[in-house]
Amino acid sequence: MKINSEGRRVFSSNKKAYYDYEILEKLEVGVILSGYEVKSVRRSSMSLVDGVVGFYKGEAFVDGVFIAPYEQISTHVVDYDARRKRKLLMHRAEINKLCARVKEKGLTVVPLEAYISRGNVKLLVGLAKGKKSYDKREYIKNKDIAREMAKDISNYADKH
Repeated sequence: MKINSEGRRVFSSNKKAYYDYEILEKLEVGVILSGYEVKSVRRSSMSLVDGVVGFYKGEAFVDGVFIAPYEQISTHVVDYDARRKRKLLMHRAEINKLCARVKEKGLTVVPLEAYISRGNVKLLVGLAKGKKSYDKREYIKNKDIAREMAKDISNYADKH
């Protein structure tokens, strides 16, 4: 678990989305979960890597997000699907706007982070455009340059 830029405890983040996609917009949305799923999320037993947001009949759903079964789950829950579709809580205008943008060529909506805000599980979703392979190489190159510069600055500060 880590702390994001807004000071919230992030239980899961999707680093692969930042590598594979160029994030155009970000939006905080709620997600409907069962009680035992919330307990599992609080234990950071969640993966957003294969998640994607889809729109169906004017509603938004996140699909492919893995939430591990809670260890002390009740025996009456027999058929637990860890990757089931989960409904997202968004305003109608936000759904319509994102749905229209997704219909454009090459755009999709992916989950980026999962955290708890005021006692509710929230997802940070991003409108994303797929990167080409040369864009990914450029991203890695820039990341390496930034790491080297930070290392050089820290070495310089240690010497002086």
